[in-house]
Amino acid sequence: QVQLVESGGDLVQPGGSLRLSCAASGTIFSVSARSWYRQAPGKERELVAMITSGGSTTYADSVKGRFVISSDNAENTVYLRMNNLKPEDTAVYYCNLVTVRGPIKNIYWGKGTQVTVSS
Repeated sequence: QVQLVESGGDLVQPGGSLRLSCAASGTIFSVSARSWYRQAPGKERELVAMITSGGSTTYADSVKGRFVISSDNAENTVYLRMNNLKPEDTAVYYCNLVTVRGPIKNIYWGKGTQVTVSS
């Protein structure tokens, strides 16, 4: 069974930085993409950033130029570097992993890590 464990969430002042990590364990193969999502109170979960197995990245417009997603495939870890944090970045951040093997697609989620941006 695949497990994802996020870490790095914290309380930070506006303008500050954080780096989130997500370590995957278990039998993992045919990774298609690794992503970070977030969910703020009263809002739907939204995609923040995604990195494909080929290294292509996608970002939400709200974080472009401030957040950077990267991965260490050998360690099965994905990172999210967040700079110039704003109060509206406050949310629970979730790690997501998608694997595709032939017709079988699996989606895995971590339990989330809280990021709070406040003075």
